Amino acid sequence: MSDGFVGYRSALVEALQRKGVRDMAVLRAIATVPRHQFVPEHIRHRAYEDEALPIGNGQTISQPFVQARSCELLQLTGRERVLEIGTGSGYQTALLSMLAESVFSIERVPELARRAHETLRALGDYENVSVMHADGTLGWKPNAPYDAIVVAAASPSVPRPLVEQLTVGGRMVIPVGSQDAQVLTLVTRDADGTGYREEPIHDVRFVPLLGEFGFTPQD
Repeated sequence: MSDGFVGYRSALVEALQRKGVRDMAVLRAIATVPRHQFVPEHIRHRAYEDEALPIGNGQTISQPFVQARSCELLQLTGRERVLEIGTGSGYQTALLSMLAESVFSIERVPELARRAHETLRALGDYENVSVMHADGTLGWKPNAPYDAIVVAAASPSVPRPLVEQLTVGGRMVIPVGSQDAQVLTLVTRDADGTGYREEPIHDVRFVPLLGEFGFTPQD
């Protein structure tokens, strides 16, 4: 892709490798997806910094390392159905599109859902993505079950509807904790389908997941 940002993407990939990202499919996706198209024009010069950036409506595009690590933890092979909670800018949606068979993404903020949908369609490379405006804590039941779920906002606990929509043995990555500090957590649904295991990965800081099974606006 010759768009003037190829060198910046390569530098970002190298930075992520130094931080421990090893999944080559994830790194190829980072090297391919034009992150500058998913951030506001006035900060496009910062698009390939390994930093979270504001995208409007009080939301952010997450740090590339956290997004790459989340994708890596899902262990995608290209054959999975993936549910994303928190479409945001649509950048991580685009990464998942390159890593899975199909991606269903939910965004609570209607303006962000519309903008992400338009950006993904305009780029034309992400035909296997569906975006919906809804309460992400409820999941997207008609398209369940999902082999993997990634949540891009902090929840006080693992939302029960999301676990129920995971396949047996399915994996979910979600920040769990208070609104001030969370731990990126890998959730794996038990083989018998009745419960799940949580594995803490590392400390993170996300915007809150608002909804019936997340935080309330009053929290």
